[in-house]
Amino acid sequence: MTSKWPIPRPTEHAAIRACERSPRPVPSVPAILADLITAKRLGDQHGMNLCGHLVARVSLKEVGE
Repeated sequence: MTSKWPIPRPTEHAAIRACERSPRPVPSVPAILADLITAKRLGDQHGMNLCGHLVARVSLKEVGE
């Protein structure tokens, strides 16, 4: 078996282009808010952060820096 060193890895730009080629559908805002309420009731801080960021992404349609 031959091995390559270093292992070729995709660049950041190649990874971003690959993601842009296949947009993933996002759930509706009411569904996300229902999940946010569930995460709040369970005390899941990570889940609340994920749902909050997803609501912002869906409502803004463009994520800026």
